[in-house]
Amino acid sequence: MSGLLQPALLLVLLALPGGWSRYEPTWASLDSRPLPTWFDEAKFGVFIHWGVFAVPSFGSEWFWWYWQKEKREPYVKFMKANYPPGFSYEDFGPLFTAEFFDPNQWADILKASGAKYVVLTSKHHEGFTLWGSKYSWNWNAVDVGPKRDLVAELETSIRNRTDLRFGLYHSLFEWFNPLFLEDATNVFKTRKFPTSKSLPELYEIVTKYQPEIVWSDGDGNAPDTYWNSTGFLAWLYNDSPVRDTVVTNDRWGVGSICKHGGFYTCSDRYNPGHLLPHKWENCMTIDKRSWGYRRNANLEDYLTIEDLVKQLVETVSCGGNLLMNIGPTHDGRIAAIFEERLRQMGAWLKVNGEAIYGTKPWRAQNDTVTPQVWYTFRPKEGKVNAIFLNWPNSGILELGEPQARLAETQVKLVGYKEPLKWVALGEKGIVVALPQLTLKQLPCQWGWTLQLTDVD
Repeated sequence: MSGLLQPALLLVLLALPGGWSRYEPTWASLDSRPLPTWFDEAKFGVFIHWGVFAVPSFGSEWFWWYWQKEKREPYVKFMKANYPPGFSYEDFGPLFTAEFFDPNQWADILKASGAKYVVLTSKHHEGFTLWGSKYSWNWNAVDVGPKRDLVAELETSIRNRTDLRFGLYHSLFEWFNPLFLEDATNVFKTRKFPTSKSLPELYEIVTKYQPEIVWSDGDGNAPDTYWNSTGFLAWLYNDSPVRDTVVTNDRWGVGSICKHGGFYTCSDRYNPGHLLPHKWENCMTIDKRSWGYRRNANLEDYLTIEDLVKQLVETVSCGGNLLMNIGPTHDGRIAAIFEERLRQMGAWLKVNGEAIYGTKPWRAQNDTVTPQVWYTFRPKEGKVNAIFLNWPNSGILELGEPQARLAETQVKLVGYKEPLKWVALGEKGIVVALPQLTLKQLPCQWGWTLQLTDVD
């Protein structure tokens, strides 16, 4: 009889969420989970920092902290000059109106950028949730300000109009939440805040919106045991509605960054310039000084499209993903300069996408002879991509890394039909004659790809 039960029991076990590989709430177990393959193939995502900080839109999304806690002079002066005495940060809430927010338009711009995923700040350190959270009474976008569920609206448009994966950023701590401050005073021996606020919110957004990226941030100098991060992640990987496809980052408590979790972020604007053994992401901003929208930004504060293409190429050749941030306005617009940069990136990727999406790092990340040349590799097709950021005046490009095979190696400029002529440089390296093209004939404007087949 027991012999008959065993196959049935096996089927029951296999039918359990996650099959055999249920993860324990320990870092050793959680870190053994393979990263879903879609994330490495995607290479490029867009980060959106949006919240009440978009109302003052001055200095930084850390406005509240800099003004009230650190009392930095520019912030104190700004408030004195522009708002009545006694005006509090909470008074900005009703002014966060989002009247021009059109999620379909946002989705179309994001699709045009060539990004494969998007990450929206569902809640920043200010504690204001962009959805009608049960755990953020009267400090959320449904009760105050727009009176709309901004997360739901964007999620619906992204999923209906694009093939981007939808992700959510969530801050663990909140600067001025009394429960968090009480726990901090008790050196995190009490856990009132995570049990009544942060954790319930995380379960709520995952169940409600099924994000395929959970981008955690803001540990408030508390350990992961205080946040019960491993308990939440075990549920996320074993039993949540996104258990098979969800990816997470490494910001789950003091000491976890660059060490535990899914992909590593290590620090903001992390770009090591060399190959790393673990999947990583470079999260960076188009506005060099802020993640949130700033009315006081100048043109030189924004990275150019040349800067952004360089960041993407360097990051991908070293095995990373690029998460490029924009900050929408309080009334729900993506400012024209951000839209332009996103559409420019999309135009570049339309030509050069096969040198980015789904690629793997090659044996060399950048060239040893010519600066600003970065390599990616397509193992299935055996294609090496050499992305060069400067078009040489001589029309001759020297590459020190590829080893050519006589009569076999082929060199092609992506977006140009004819194969290119090349000469081997001894045992290693080749010299390529680029076609003489007018500006209008160039396949793109800000970086070009040579595709090399049959090279070592």
